Amino acid sequence: MNAPFDTHAGALRFERVAITCVFGDPRDLKSWSGAPANLARELERIGVTVESIRPSIGRLEKLGVAACDMMAGLGRPVSTEQVLRGLRSRRRLAAQVAEQASRIGARHVLHTGTFDLPACDLGAGVKHYLYCDHSWALTRAHHIDVPHYNRRALAAFDQAEREALAGLSHVFTFGAYVRDNLIAHYRLPPEKVTAVGSGMGAIEPYEGPKSYDKPALLFVAKHLFKAKGGLLLLEAFDLAYRQRPDLRLTIVGDERSRAFVGERPGVTLQAHLPWEKLQQLYRESTLLVQPMLNDPWGQVYLEAMVSRTAVMGLNRNGLPELVDGGRHGFLVDRADPSALAEAIVSAVSDPGRLERMAATAQRHVLQNYSWGRVAERIAYSS
Repeated sequence: MNAPFDTHAGALRFERVAITCVFGDPRDLKSWSGAPANLARELERIGVTVESIRPSIGRLEKLGVAACDMMAGLGRPVSTEQVLRGLRSRRRLAAQVAEQASRIGARHVLHTGTFDLPACDLGAGVKHYLYCDHSWALTRAHHIDVPHYNRRALAAFDQAEREALAGLSHVFTFGAYVRDNLIAHYRLPPEKVTAVGSGMGAIEPYEGPKSYDKPALLFVAKHLFKAKGGLLLLEAFDLAYRQRPDLRLTIVGDERSRAFVGERPGVTLQAHLPWEKLQQLYRESTLLVQPMLNDPWGQVYLEAMVSRTAVMGLNRNGLPELVDGGRHGFLVDRADPSALAEAIVSAVSDPGRLERMAATAQRHVLQNYSWGRVAERIAYSS
């Protein structure tokens, strides 16, 4: 994580900016885990005028893009995400961004993710910036769909990412590990890439009484149950439960998760929880076990840590950075049920350690992660 940013060290990078998001309205807290909306709010707080651009591709257009990609030898798409990774869809979305930016007179555009890049209006003097949590090179290492992609598709996605990153005025990343990858793999100039972190969601810090004696585990999927590590956790829990029959696991998912969970002793599925109930679950739990296979950052970890709930996940992607190499959370080296079960039993066997780790984790999050800080690091040039 970068050192705290001194806003007096530079001038405003832009006084007016348009924020884009292909996953929904940038002002909607449901879009991209609320990052664009939270960032927009904090940019406005420091005096930047923010406007929204929402590029999108309709269902029929996606089918047309998918058909063209198949004819080009990229294979049959297994998800909407695969369609968005291709250069055809990216260029269509980028054209929409350019048209909307021109219509509102925006000269600075901040993209949240690379799916609506490469920019096609650089010649008109429009400056483009990127705020991202991952890269294709990092994604393909653990993505559950990668085994279904053929070689031509893998190469095409890498080329599309390279073109998307070309011509950007500056790239801001959630984590330092993403910054390092963009420099090493994509050869971006180091002075044009800055790790700025992220803020937290709406979960409020919890300072009230809390007992760590009961092993109350929590897993928050909402959707993407497999990718979030749900199947891995269920296998691990079954193993751990044999050693600790007092273990309890609450899974927050949706109705699609029910088919995976079934009827298991010690496991409760909560679907479609209101925000207040989810916040209470964070506070009542003693350990968030979230072995996400390929999540680049993990807002859920920050939400648990700020609730004084210890966190556990795989030693990959953003989690090692969030927990400072294991000081503020448990890292499991292998995506293996036995290894995860062993880590769970070890963690809950020492309530005192859980309590101490949860307390230091909360202080760490409150000191280092806020959307106000992210906005300042993006808005002010050094």
